[in-house]
Amino acid sequence: MPLQIKFGVSTWLFTSPFQTSSIEELFPKIAEMGFDTVEIAIEDPALIDGNAVKNALNKYNLKAVVCGAFGPTRDLTNEDSAIHEICFKYIADCLDLCALWDTKFFAGPMYSAVGKARMLPPEQRKAEWDLAVKNLRKVCDMAQVRGLEIALEPLNRFESDLVNTAWDVMRLVDEIDHPAAKVILDSFHMNIEEPNIEEAIKLVGHKLIHIQVAENYRGTPGSGQTNWAAYRRGLETINYKGTVSIESFTPDNKELAQAVCIWHPLALSQDKFASEGLAFLKQWAQ
Repeated sequence: MPLQIKFGVSTWLFTSPFQTSSIEELFPKIAEMGFDTVEIAIEDPALIDGNAVKNALNKYNLKAVVCGAFGPTRDLTNEDSAIHEICFKYIADCLDLCALWDTKFFAGPMYSAVGKARMLPPEQRKAEWDLAVKNLRKVCDMAQVRGLEIALEPLNRFESDLVNTAWDVMRLVDEIDHPAAKVILDSFHMNIEEPNIEEAIKLVGHKLIHIQVAENYRGTPGSGQTNWAAYRRGLETINYKGTVSIESFTPDNKELAQAVCIWHPLALSQDKFASEGLAFLKQWAQ
């Protein structure tokens, strides 16, 4: 039986930051390639005209998924509560856009700043974990009043020292103990951290509401060493019916490329990355 999924692609594959002027460049192309969903990476909500995006989604018959970007000024584990407030404001703006675009959740590693990878004493580790739980419970309340959920993303050990695996994120969700707390998994991070892909997906189970994919080297799906059969078995087992979205990054934005350590192009072109990746995923899902 084919997987009952939708196919998406991240705006980060093509451009950074996403802004209103990106719409007419990206949305027609993404729709023409055959994607169902555009995953909009919001770096700065002030750059985005929400109504213009909504109109374009309708015009090109696309659904939206929204993911966030979390740097040092958006760190819910920082000891400075003023940093928390900056992050809450950013998340609120993103949640408002989700509601406007009829997107049911906001996704990302919003528990901490990306790039915090340190050897900490146990008491500091626990303090940061407890801050993440406390602050994410507030974020869940913010989402719930808008009729939304959040999807928390584990990152690999080089990008986070807090949440790396399916087990970690499920522990976090369990401690948040809020109906709006759900999970996103990313195959790139899973290929580094998970000893058993299928079991990791099964562990998350019905909490999984989004999945991002790329090859083990963050390249075009189908071109590397990823155990795609294990991903399929896992998704079949939990009866996943959400979106499978290609996420990688354009090398053209040097700041973004440096942040994710992409030092050279990973495909002949970003358009080929997307179109060939989609062709592979459609075959894989059959």
